[in-house]
Amino acid sequence: MSDLCDLSARALATLVRDRQASALEVMDAHLSRIERWNPEVNAIVGMLAPDACRALARQADARAARGEPLGPLHGLPIAFKDLQEAAGLPFTRGSPIYRDAVGQADSVVVERLRRAGALAIGKTNVPEFGLGSHTYNPVWGTTRNPYDLRASAGGSSGGAGAALATGMLPIADGSDLGGSLRNPANFNNVVALRPSVGLVPTAPDPFPRLGFGVNGPLGRSADDVAFLLGVMAGADSRDPGCEPSDPATLGASLTGAAPAPIRVAWSPDLDGLPLDPAVRRVIDAQRQVLIAIGCEVEDAVLDLAGADEIFLTIRRWRSAAVYAPLLGAHRAQMKPELIEEVERGQRVSGAELAATLTAHTGLLTRVARFFERFDVLACAVNQVPPFDAALDWPKAVDGVAMGHYIAWMKSTYWITTTFAPALSVPAGFTDSGLPVGLQLVGRPRGDRALLELTHRFEQENHSGRRRPQLPG
Repeated sequence: MSDLCDLSARALATLVRDRQASALEVMDAHLSRIERWNPEVNAIVGMLAPDACRALARQADARAARGEPLGPLHGLPIAFKDLQEAAGLPFTRGSPIYRDAVGQADSVVVERLRRAGALAIGKTNVPEFGLGSHTYNPVWGTTRNPYDLRASAGGSSGGAGAALATGMLPIADGSDLGGSLRNPANFNNVVALRPSVGLVPTAPDPFPRLGFGVNGPLGRSADDVAFLLGVMAGADSRDPGCEPSDPATLGASLTGAAPAPIRVAWSPDLDGLPLDPAVRRVIDAQRQVLIAIGCEVEDAVLDLAGADEIFLTIRRWRSAAVYAPLLGAHRAQMKPELIEEVERGQRVSGAELAATLTAHTGLLTRVARFFERFDVLACAVNQVPPFDAALDWPKAVDGVAMGHYIAWMKSTYWITTTFAPALSVPAGFTDSGLPVGLQLVGRPRGDRALLELTHRFEQENHSGRRRPQLPG
C-alpha cells in the first residue's frame, strides 16, 4: 500500500471518501514512508507515536462507517508548520525558549484543516521563529534536502517541502513573509502558492492588516495546491485582514480548466539581480515552455523601485514589535540574525515607518498598472540552487557579496511587496541534480487564474514528476 503515498492528494482523498481505501491504510502507508525518509531529512518533528496516529485513522474510518459528513481532507495525514499553534502538539517555533511548549488552541488555519478531516500527526520543521530561508534550529536540528542530503531544504516551510517531496505527507500548510512558501517549494521540487494578501486567514496575528505575512498551501502539483487552498481560504470574523472569497471555486479541480490567452512579462532576474549560472540556465529554458502552451511572452520589467527598503524596514519593525520582549531574559537563546534584526527594528522611527508605508502605496500603484498590461510575471524563485546545509546562509551569489542573511532571496521578498499571488513550480534540475523552480506572479486576487496557468505549465514541463530516491 506504500504506493498510496505517491498519489495526488485529491485522488487520495477521493479513494478514502469512496471507501476504496481506508484512512488506516493511508496512515500505515505514510508511516512506512516516514520511517524510511524522516531519519534522513528530519522534516517532521514532534510526531505522535505510530499507535496514536493509527488511532486517529481508526476514528476517521469509524466516522465514515457511521455515515457522518466527511470533509474534503478526510483521512489525510498532515503535520502543521511549527509556527502554527495546534492544540496538543509541540509549539516550539524552532526556539529553545519554547522547547517544551505545547499548543493550547488551534490557529484559524489549523482549525480549518482539522475540520476538513485532516489527521494531525505532528509538526514540520522551521528555522528559529521562521527567520531565514534555511531550516535549522537548536531544538530539532537541520532539515535536509531529499535530492541531496548535503544540501538545504530551504525555509521557513522547509520541513513541509521535504515531507511532500518524499511522500511522507500528501499536503502541507506553510507561511510566507519573504519567501517561506516559495523558497522551500523551489528547493524540494514541489509547488507552493503565496496567496494574494487577505485570501487566507493569518489569525492570531498581531498585525492582521499589515499584509506582508500570509499563510498558504504546498502540494506536489498545482491541482493539489488548489485543492488545499479551497480549504484554507475564506473570510473569518476573527481575522479583520481576511477578505471574502469563493473557496469552492478556488479549490475546484484544474484538470478541466479552459485555456485562456496569457500575456507573460519575462524578467528572470527582475532587472539585474545576480543569479547563479546554474539557476539561470534552467530558468532561461522555460520561456519556450510558456510559448509552447500558448502564452505571449515579452521582455518586460516591473518597476520595484524601493522594494528592498520597504520590505526590510517593515520586517525589522515587525520583528522588533514581536520579539523585543524576549531580548532581556532570553538573549543568549536567540540567534545572532534575530538579535540584529530586532535591534535594527527598534531604531525605526515613526517618521521612517510612515515614509515606508507611503512608498509602498506608490509601489502597489505601479503593480496595478503593470498588471493592466500583463497577466503574469515570470522570474526566478531562488537566486541560488540548494546550498550546503552546513552554511547559515549564502554569502555570495554569482560572485556578488550578500550583505545580510536574507539578501540572497531578494527575488522572492521583492515580490512579497507586490501583495500579488506568487508561486513556485518545478522547472528543472541543475547538472548536479538539484531542483530549480520558476516563479510565476499573477494579478492581485488572480490566484485561480495563476493556478490554471501553472497546471498548463506542468503538462508541458514534467520536472515535478521526478521524485527523490534514498541513497543506496
